[in-house]
Amino acid sequence: MSLLIISGLSGAGKSVVCNNLEDIGYFCIDNLPPQLLIPVCRLQLDNPTTRNLVIVVDSRSQAMFDSFLSELNELKKQNIDYQLLFITCEPETLLGRFKQTRRKHPLVSRSVPSLEDAIQRDIEICAPVMEQADVVIDTTHLRPQQLRQNIIDMFKDADYDGMTIKLVSFGYRNGIPNESDLVYDVRCLPNPFYVDELKHCSGLDDNVYDYVFSFPQSVSMSGKIMDFLYEFIPYYQSEGKNELVVSIGCTSGHHRSVSFVRYIDEKLRAAGSRTVVVHRDIDKEY
Repeated sequence: MSLLIISGLSGAGKSVVCNNLEDIGYFCIDNLPPQLLIPVCRLQLDNPTTRNLVIVVDSRSQAMFDSFLSELNELKKQNIDYQLLFITCEPETLLGRFKQTRRKHPLVSRSVPSLEDAIQRDIEICAPVMEQADVVIDTTHLRPQQLRQNIIDMFKDADYDGMTIKLVSFGYRNGIPNESDLVYDVRCLPNPFYVDELKHCSGLDDNVYDYVFSFPQSVSMSGKIMDFLYEFIPYYQSEGKNELVVSIGCTSGHHRSVSFVRYIDEKLRAAGSRTVVVHRDIDKEY
């Protein structure tokens, strides 16, 4: 059985994640009280017809959520293997989403009357869970389609037990991805934006890709990045890390960073690594 436990902030996109996982064959249980984790997992172990189980546990369970971490520890004691996925998002974006949908935040109450306070309270409650997560996905800058592709690429092979390397291209003007483990800045390289015929293309186009790597400094930097990854990926794996997030940033996230992610992805796949690619800002305006 493949067991994926999902937690995260309200409004961050857990329902979208569940829907996408159902599309690739997972059986999903949403908003389960943590005290029922072990009984449900035991029931699942005795049912051979459903191999891949997703359980969502979050602060909607109110006071019952306080025992979540202890229940996770009990799963380990009973040798029930699981992967913990945490979905997060920046407070300002969460505030906008709740105002747009006009849904009530589950933590709004007499003692926590404002939406802003409820979001902050949720962040505080979930912080210890996020620290223990095997995989963290920040949906702040992800469109639903990008999140969907991310989830499908990451979890479509349920029996994969190695480390996934997530490659993210981004624009510095939109901020560094919070989930990053390693960040490389390629803004020092020649910018295709200033070439008229390349300005409105992206690093996914061969003419931009070839332009970026026509310069010796680009070749040198990409080689040094690959040397680092080849040498140190085994050390990350030996520490039991399930996901390594490598982020490459340029100014807008359209040209140089996309080209570098494309290059690194090809090299890592050729070396037998499992990769997930996210071009976070490629659809944003220049």
